Amino acid sequence: MAFTANSHAANRRHNLPPHLLDHLLDRISRRNISADQLGLMANWLRTEPKVPEGPWFKKFSGLTVRGDGELIKTFLQPGQVAMGQELP
Repeated sequence: MAFTANSHAANRRHNLPPHLLDHLLDRISRRNISADQLGLMANWLRTEPKVPEGPWFKKFSGLTVRGDGELIKTFLQPGQVAMGQELP
């Protein structure tokens, strides 16, 4: 699926809905996501990546970040299947 410059959203990192923040913190804890992996994700977020308006995912060595539009929705462990557009 191709996206034009206008169809990309910025990734939102602030003012997350409370229930989503709770979900993400739960996933970090239950899936034992390391500080190193979170650091890799934070470095990626600092680049202000453009993401599609629909489902997407970004793979790191020890976790996959899955989002939808501007929001990160969950964290997956290696081997879990992510759906959506894979980001470089």
